[in-house]
Amino acid sequence: MSTPSSTPQPRTDPGLASAEDGLVILDGPNGLAVTMTADAAALTGRNLISAAEIARQQMAAKLENGDV
Repeated sequence: MSTPSSTPQPRTDPGLASAEDGLVILDGPNGLAVTMTADAAALTGRNLISAAEIARQQMAAKLENGDV
């Protein structure tokens, strides 16, 4: 019998954003819900895209070096 890992695993399912009453609601996995102003949501979106680009570069470097 294997022991479940206590290390959090990355999610592969995206969050879903919607707009309601002038606010942005981000629904994520496991009941995660965040309500933000439009400005906060826009900056969060840009930050997520920037981090995703860096993470892709890091993963590509790992693959290139045979670290994965």
